[in-house]
Amino acid sequence: MGIGNIGLPGLLLIAVVVLVLFGRGKISSLMGEVGKGITSFKKGVNEGTKELEDDIADAAKDVTPEETDKV
Repeated sequence: MGIGNIGLPGLLLIAVVVLVLFGRGKISSLMGEVGKGITSFKKGVNEGTKELEDDIADAAKDVTPEETDKV
């Protein structure tokens, strides 16, 4: 009987207890904040990925030195 064996009835019981303790309004506002956090995290990951892609594109540019006339 470990924590991994909760099952559907156990999850429903936990959900009911949380709902009774915190109330519907508090839970819905909490879920709204969680959603904003997830959105912010995804935005940050996308910006970081774009920045890395830009750095890779800059590094891949031709860096061959220009030819100079030797005297």
